[in-house]
Amino acid sequence: MKSPFVEIISDFFIKPETITKETNKPTYLSPWDYAMMSTNYIQKGLLYTLPKNQDDFNMTTYLDDLKHSLSTTLAHFHPLAARLATHKIESPPSFVVFINPENNPGARFIHGKVNLTTDDILAPNDVPLIVKSFFDHNNAISHDGHEMSLLSVQVTELVDGIFIGCSINHMVADGSSFWHFFNTWSEVFKSKRKNGKFSSFAPISRPPHIKRWVPPRSGPILSLPFTHEDEYIERPNPALLRERIFHLSSDSLSKLKSKVNLECNTTKISTLQSLFAVVWRCITRAWGFPADQKTCCRLPINNRGRLSPPLPQTYFGNSIQGLRYTTTAGELLDHNVGWAAKMLHEGVVNHGDKSIREFVNSWVKRPFVYKMNQLFDPRSIHIGSSPRFDMYGNEFGLGKGLAVLSGYANKFDGKVTLYEGRDGGGSMDLEVCLLPENMEAFESDQEFMSIVNGEIDI
Repeated sequence: MKSPFVEIISDFFIKPETITKETNKPTYLSPWDYAMMSTNYIQKGLLYTLPKNQDDFNMTTYLDDLKHSLSTTLAHFHPLAARLATHKIESPPSFVVFINPENNPGARFIHGKVNLTTDDILAPNDVPLIVKSFFDHNNAISHDGHEMSLLSVQVTELVDGIFIGCSINHMVADGSSFWHFFNTWSEVFKSKRKNGKFSSFAPISRPPHIKRWVPPRSGPILSLPFTHEDEYIERPNPALLRERIFHLSSDSLSKLKSKVNLECNTTKISTLQSLFAVVWRCITRAWGFPADQKTCCRLPINNRGRLSPPLPQTYFGNSIQGLRYTTTAGELLDHNVGWAAKMLHEGVVNHGDKSIREFVNSWVKRPFVYKMNQLFDPRSIHIGSSPRFDMYGNEFGLGKGLAVLSGYANKFDGKVTLYEGRDGGGSMDLEVCLLPENMEAFESDQEFMSIVNGEIDI
């Protein structure tokens, strides 16, 4: 009988291969970082097939290569090897939280093993619960980075495959920074396999920009004006959810975009905005709200290129903001999908330097930490991640991954996560988390399933 448990074989801490003057500087946090104090770690990873010829593959050697390449990568992404620290100020009462280079025990590296095949993971309609065991730091929130590693890698060995899962502290990185690190680690691993040796001083294609951005005249050191940590720390308490991944072809998404733009007599509404509108409508319908019930859609938006002057795309930290759209269930469902898509489009277009700075300056005047049990309310869908991130380019010597999967983190009834489609060409994978009774209604929704099945009428 197949074991449902992951057996931990080894557990190490990996330090940066080299220490520089930059490594020894504390990293102070931005308003966007502080706001993530009570969020879970970001947990994403890839499932791979083992080489068919097992004689050419040695797990011990492979793990050593992963560790060495991780050590080299950490020389560039050195905050991930440190820990958080808090300095308490007595008058006026406040807390300064920062990434402390003096506490640098390294990133955690775990090797686990489970008696399951890749088909056991991918064949069921729902993502199996065992996938959560492929990640470290389950249930942890970012504040726990004072004691826990800011990065933990877990390599889980399956019967015919390998899963490489990363958990990264959300005060230290957003989705763009998460995949920037993952992409660089894969790049360094590939370079090692080609050249036979690692070097921290070998150039990488996209060096991270480590210094955090704070608004003029407000820093560089920001603080939280509280008297006790309990005032800003809250742990999410999610219900037991069903999680399912839906595969959307590029052809189907192209038809959806055309349909939405025809309804709105425009060509400007994007594929993502069209998809978000459909998902918002269909989940709202699955919830069965009365017509006068308010419902929200929350979209994350990358601020890097929207500031003036813009931040580098390699900015390593949080630079995201949530856009919130509210209407009633009746309005959302009585209008066509183009009506909702146009609302989302206009909000994205109007989000620029002015609105970003207004948000940040407001935070500086009245700092806050997101309370997840309030942010993820039972009347909202929340979109996460992006299909624009390079996910399947991370091969680690095993070829193209079979699937991108996520862990426990930041999930609730109505959480939707977007992934790059394995088929490329604009295809996407959509991970939907709902209570069992709501998922049953959602996966039977004709409007949504017409996109999944490629049956959209224009």
